Amino acid sequence: MSLKTPPESPRIAILGFAIECNRFSPVSTAADFAEDLDISGDRILQEARSENFMTLPDLPGFFAEMDRTGPWTPVPLRVALAQPGGPVDQKFFDGFLAEIEAGLRAQGPFDGVFVAAHGAALSTGSDDPDGDMLTMIRGIVGPAVPVAAVFDLHANISRRMTDTISVFVGYRENPHVDIYDRGVEAARHMRELLAGAETAIEMVKLPLVPPSIALLTAAGNPYGEMIAYGQTKVGGDIMNVSVMAGFAFSDTPKNGYTAVVTARNGNRAAARAVALDIAEKTWAMRDRFRKAMTPLADAVAQAVAAGKGERTPVLLADVADNPGGGGRGNTTYILRALVEAGAEGAVIGVFNDPSLAAEAHNRGKGARFTARFNRDESTEFSEVFQAEVEVLALADGPFIGRRGMYKDLAADLGPAALLQVGGVRVVVITNRQQCLDPMQIELLGVDLSQARCVVVKSRGHFRAGFDEFFTPDRIIEVDCPGLTSPALHNFNWTRLPRPVYPLDDQTSWTPPSA
Repeated sequence: MSLKTPPESPRIAILGFAIECNRFSPVSTAADFAEDLDISGDRILQEARSENFMTLPDLPGFFAEMDRTGPWTPVPLRVALAQPGGPVDQKFFDGFLAEIEAGLRAQGPFDGVFVAAHGAALSTGSDDPDGDMLTMIRGIVGPAVPVAAVFDLHANISRRMTDTISVFVGYRENPHVDIYDRGVEAARHMRELLAGAETAIEMVKLPLVPPSIALLTAAGNPYGEMIAYGQTKVGGDIMNVSVMAGFAFSDTPKNGYTAVVTARNGNRAAARAVALDIAEKTWAMRDRFRKAMTPLADAVAQAVAAGKGERTPVLLADVADNPGGGGRGNTTYILRALVEAGAEGAVIGVFNDPSLAAEAHNRGKGARFTARFNRDESTEFSEVFQAEVEVLALADGPFIGRRGMYKDLAADLGPAALLQVGGVRVVVITNRQQCLDPMQIELLGVDLSQARCVVVKSRGHFRAGFDEFFTPDRIIEVDCPGLTSPALHNFNWTRLPRPVYPLDDQTSWTPPSA
């Protein structure tokens, strides 16, 4: 490593752009970012150093470690986050890039750049807006300035992304309970880069696009095993190993499971060898990335049995309508089936329907009326469900999460209502989000320990929040239609590289030559 004396108080540009884009979902607009978080200047500093921040935790993690390890001068530009949705409106994204470019030019020169990213973005005019952003940053700051970036493990990786940064840091846990730690890690790498470390990044991509429910990292899961294996290679010239599964629903040419390795001392050969090793080991176990779901009728039968006390309580995961993957959070398949089957003691969280939430608030607690669930949406899987309901409770305003990914974070359901529909209680919300923290239901006065069945509109992040109530053997992933269905053959893929496993059983892969 070529050492140098780092600046006394290095000036680090701070920016973030994070959205997970689903090609099949409605376009994400400026309003979607405004509803979640879109901040500039000093507001970024406030969020990054707050105990109950609203931003992704990598930013506070980066700040905490930089603050701990010495003087530095953060230069906040802009941080824009939105709930997963469709491709970002190009006009909004162009405006975001223009503001970042103007800030970099006006407030430079910089000693480093930190990017709190996600990596699975789309825009209506680009399949690789993350690559567009990073290329622009590198073009302005020049080849010698360290650029550290943090990515979700569902990022879809292009060479434009890896070739334009100095260190690549990917999440290691799914559910993503390590985001703060990855920000801390990025800060440590930044200090090393400021001291003169020279890096090289290599990536190897597989024709493997696993269904989302096959990408948990707990013990016994193949993905977790490969991430853990990658960490055994860290040390010496290997600075970081990130195993990125990607996000299938982006439907881009850059989809595919990707091993990304950052090496010190410009040791590109070492980085390449580790990335290739991980790819080869993953391909050898590719059959383990298949995972079956439970048919709706069978899942409802178990919920009914739980309501009668004939079995222990169950959690039904509506994985096909996960707002955390671009779902709208409002399909009615499970709700209708539970009500029609006479299920008792069931709770559904959380159902996104601003109009219904507003009507419940206007009518007031105790009101009874005929509710039309999902009256406004018109996606491919929209289906209105009409039923008599009673308003049991109302809530409005922010809350602090207590478990899993939302622990200690500030969040907001918007106007929300708890509605009774037969033997089913439904939490109806205004601000679209996936259900991953018990507080999103408990805020309405529900005692989850007494529920016989809990339904969550989430793919997997709920596991870190609801594990105090449900062990893995009592979690049922339900096979329903939806924008985030793990049944990948249900989608009309237009840009996904083919053949790809497991969509195409006969997919082959030959390791690239060194």
